[in-house]
Amino acid sequence: MSNDYKSVLVVGAGPVGLVATASLISEGIPVKLIETTADLAQDLRASTFHPPTLDFLDKLGIADQLVEQGLICKNWQFRDRNSGVVASFDLSLLTGETKFPFRLQCEQWKLTKALRTYIEDHPDGELITRTSAEEVGQNDDGVWVKTIDSDGYQNRYEGRFLIGSDGARSIVRKSINAKFEGMTIPEIFLVLSTNFQYEKAIPDLANIAYISDPDEWLVLLKTLSLWRVLLPTNPEHSEAFIMDPDNVQKRLQAVFPSANPYDVVHKTAYKVHERVSNKYIEGRIFLAGDAAHVNNPLGGMGMNGGIHDAINLAEKLTAVWHGSPLDTMGRYERQRRKVAIETVQAQALKNRAILNASDPTQRLAYYDELKETVADENKHKDYVMRSSMITSLRELEKVD
Repeated sequence: MSNDYKSVLVVGAGPVGLVATASLISEGIPVKLIETTADLAQDLRASTFHPPTLDFLDKLGIADQLVEQGLICKNWQFRDRNSGVVASFDLSLLTGETKFPFRLQCEQWKLTKALRTYIEDHPDGELITRTSAEEVGQNDDGVWVKTIDSDGYQNRYEGRFLIGSDGARSIVRKSINAKFEGMTIPEIFLVLSTNFQYEKAIPDLANIAYISDPDEWLVLLKTLSLWRVLLPTNPEHSEAFIMDPDNVQKRLQAVFPSANPYDVVHKTAYKVHERVSNKYIEGRIFLAGDAAHVNNPLGGMGMNGGIHDAINLAEKLTAVWHGSPLDTMGRYERQRRKVAIETVQAQALKNRAILNASDPTQRLAYYDELKETVADENKHKDYVMRSSMITSLRELEKVD
């Protein structure tokens, strides 16, 4: 048994839990980070880092490492599948607003690796792997987590506070009886990674492209070594059919015909949810990232929003650790829940609506709106400020 109230417990060592842990230990606060897996996630998950996320990570000395290992994208596009570029958004307009006026395409595992090293090298950080949280609770003085490791050994960890960053199926969220309100999008999303060189095949293609089509929209995202292709699927099709190699080849050939079979490096299919927990806080227990909110990936706001949760939460928890009243944490919930609903979820749904518009009149109206936006420098800058998540962060200061 780990029996003390001298540390913060964090459940879940994805990017959100890792950033929360790194932020707290950088302030001299001891943290025990509990993670089910042994090696942390190494697969191809999120890949887009927005400018303010890099600004936050820069304070931990992590951002430059990622920039060196990633692909700098100074613009991104909305395209029509048949006619080509509809609007190209210029992120250099963010110069002076951020140290990083670009999107960075860099695999999530590179962030995970850098943060793990940071935590394991820090005297106040303890990473406990191969250990799953089974039950959590709290009293007036602190919190506890009952765990079981991969060998079946049970343990109990105690701390002063608990952060649940344990994903969409969060044990921590369920423990505080929070409702995960929202909806599930009907279609399964299919994500394929290939080394096919789309930039040589499709004229004027940016490294980040949202491609509208009434029959089948798609998203193309480039990393240093691969292109990632995001496609919707027929809700009536089984996951086995969706992932079948012949179907995968058919889908990729429909994106761009190739004389040779596509080399598929990685593939995954998943249901997409739009949900926000009705509360982020219960006493000494706090939710962050996917444990608090999930959204569709159109806009790259999921991981970024979760990291912003972690930074905001760590800042306020540091103040409480050093003597501020516990109700200081209420502002974390008010600020970050507002962003999850009004910015992250709203932008992701708007992007999906543009891509998925089947009515020709509606689709052309979306196109005209996008063209008008990029033609006006002030509207253009306002759009990239919002879509890069800078505006939402600044507006949080107005939330008491």
